[in-house]
Amino acid sequence: MFDRRSTFGEALDHPGARAVLERLMPGFAASPMAAQFRGGRLGSLVALVPSLESPEARAQLWAELAEIGDAAERPAYSPAIAPNPAYEGDDAERASAVVRPVAEASRWGVLEMRIDGPSHGNPFVDVDLHAAFARPDGSTVRVGGFYDGDGEWVVRVLADQEGRWTFSTTATARSLDGLTGEAHVGTALDGARGPVRVDGFHFAHADGTRHRPLGTTAYAWTHQPDALQEQTLETLTDGPFRKIRMCLFPKSYLFNANEPDDFVFPGSLADGFDLERFDPAHFRRLEKRIAQLGERGIEADLILFHAYDRWGFADLGPAVDDRYVRYVVRRLAAFSNVWWSMANEYDLVWAKDEDDWERLAAIVGEEDHADHLNSIHNCRPFYDYSRPWITHVSIQRVDVYRTAENTDEWRERWGKPVVIDECAYEGDIDQGWGNITGEEITRRFWEGAVRGGYVGHGETYLPAPVGEVEVPDAAGPDREVLWWAKGGVLHGSSSARIGFLERVLAEVPGGVLDPAPSDWDVPWAQSSDGSVRVAYFGFNRPRFRNVVLGEGDWAIDVIDTWNMTIDRVDGIHSGTARVELPGRQFVAVRLSRV
Repeated sequence: MFDRRSTFGEALDHPGARAVLERLMPGFAASPMAAQFRGGRLGSLVALVPSLESPEARAQLWAELAEIGDAAERPAYSPAIAPNPAYEGDDAERASAVVRPVAEASRWGVLEMRIDGPSHGNPFVDVDLHAAFARPDGSTVRVGGFYDGDGEWVVRVLADQEGRWTFSTTATARSLDGLTGEAHVGTALDGARGPVRVDGFHFAHADGTRHRPLGTTAYAWTHQPDALQEQTLETLTDGPFRKIRMCLFPKSYLFNANEPDDFVFPGSLADGFDLERFDPAHFRRLEKRIAQLGERGIEADLILFHAYDRWGFADLGPAVDDRYVRYVVRRLAAFSNVWWSMANEYDLVWAKDEDDWERLAAIVGEEDHADHLNSIHNCRPFYDYSRPWITHVSIQRVDVYRTAENTDEWRERWGKPVVIDECAYEGDIDQGWGNITGEEITRRFWEGAVRGGYVGHGETYLPAPVGEVEVPDAAGPDREVLWWAKGGVLHGSSSARIGFLERVLAEVPGGVLDPAPSDWDVPWAQSSDGSVRVAYFGFNRPRFRNVVLGEGDWAIDVIDTWNMTIDRVDGIHSGTARVELPGRQFVAVRLSRV
């Protein structure tokens, strides 16, 4: 039976189902581009079809497809698994597991308690473990533990206070229940500032340091060979980005055809996956990369679900989804530089509806003792970003051209910080979302900044044909290494300009800009204290501008956002001023009160 789980290719290959698609998905089923979607689920693809935007139109599609086929039922989802009350009998001595010596942590680091305990049965599902940590100030925090393989049990907490900590455990297994101990947390390491929090329409670290999430995207970089991952880290070390979007599950899509070495669950595409266990070695490698990002001052924006899947991870069923989210958050919430993204393009994840997202978000909230930022990303329809669990707007472009220009409107609509995590990518592939110029993505970054928000970067340049340029060894036999997918190196021109924008913003009192009363043709922004005002001309190219300065005396700078220059206009000005401009695109004017 054809339904939301059916692939586009399966339906196209069946004459009856194809006839339905061609009638109800006009222009899509018959498109020359349709071949790239053959592996996609129909439940995901309907979100891309304008004629199926209404619930009534979608209901008609599913009803007609349901009448076609042999009515064979698909396997039921795996049921929920509760901890086994008989995992350890009365002969197991309470608190007999061994707590290893606890290493001293630094403030804003990971305070970790490791326990040598039972390993029989299936510890991933048979046992539930928690620890209550008492901070130096007397407050307490309850944290869920996890099984790390080979008889090792772990509980981690974000070390947010210096001094002596104590802990005690509760567990459904007798040997893990009632363990106690203490640990010491020292001063923060250089550069450690704590988790990022919402600060009005902007962001700041827990220690008050301003954070500007001028980020990038490399969805599947941690699913690549180690050499390519190391190359990605080198690129990030030298780059301007303070956040990177990355998937926990691997990605199957254009330029994402290689098979990872390991997965969240043990197993493989050929042999299947054990959905009742996790692969600790896989997670340890991921944790290493998250820690390395933290050392570089980069936030790891972790995408929990997405639709670009050939392994079945987008359709695990509620019980496995819940168990996966709970395990992930327990393992990773103690890392200071983690953000959560419930999904990339949630509306394409056909197997989940709004109730599923709300349930899964509640699990993140329950398990995340550190209250990291959390959002959800769209393809076409927006999620309701006013939901209380959503800390900030994570949004995608609304059409091929205009997105960043909506930033101030979206701030007012949802009353939260706006991060345009996908505004299209600098590159030269055949897709419209992946072939804008460096000039254009830089323009979108500035448009978002002067409207009080943040824009994200990505790069999708096709590698040069072998022989024209040297292909990095890290790419191996796979020549389709695009930054947006696999990381590696950057070839574009925008990243340096994004770094220049970061430096300009850092010079603003308070470190951020908010929308200000603007001219009809030019957006204006200002610092929180009003002492700095910025106008951005974008793709316009005036030779001069008459500027109303307002009260007081002002210094005037002309900023060339592409050539990365700042030229001070001679003199101190008041009232109004005629500002001579270079007649080039991508110029801004900055006014600074003297």
